[in-house]
Amino acid sequence: MLTVTKLARRCGLARTALLYYESIGLMPPPQRSGGNYRCYGEADLRRLQQIRAYRNAGLRLEDIRAILDRPGSDAQRVLRRRLMEIDAEIGTLRAHQQSILKLLKLKALGKAKMITKEKWVSIMKACGLSDEQMHRWHAEFEHSAPQEHQEFLEFLHIPAQEIKTIRKQSRTGF
Repeated sequence: MLTVTKLARRCGLARTALLYYESIGLMPPPQRSGGNYRCYGEADLRRLQQIRAYRNAGLRLEDIRAILDRPGSDAQRVLRRRLMEIDAEIGTLRAHQQSILKLLKLKALGKAKMITKEKWVSIMKACGLSDEQMHRWHAEFEHSAPQEHQEFLEFLHIPAQEIKTIRKQSRTGF
């Protein structure tokens, strides 16, 4: 059996968080010892670990309750919805970032002058790369490090739709 403090520590939570989860019914009332201390078992540990995993994914407590308390609940649907919400939040934050940069009259965070797509292409051509070789370079970049390829294209301030086209061509050859 685990005490409230030991259970909370095992799950990387503050004791007060565990007590809060109990108070709202997310954690079931624990057994009590002869001295009226809370006593938690393995089932409580597993439930709290699940709660932590879903909280780490950014799920709201009511969504976690729905997943854990309703047999057959659609956790996939809830997680997909949260993923879409996060994507929208990231988009909003990027828009805020761009607005602030415009107000500061900067093109990118922390740097007034950044390399552009045009400058990069001219450097690659000056090095002797043909259009076909640059396409193969992108294809290899996309294949070996897709997230870094995305970030690199964003670094060059290429518009989002053009980035999608470049990455699609890099994956498919079309």
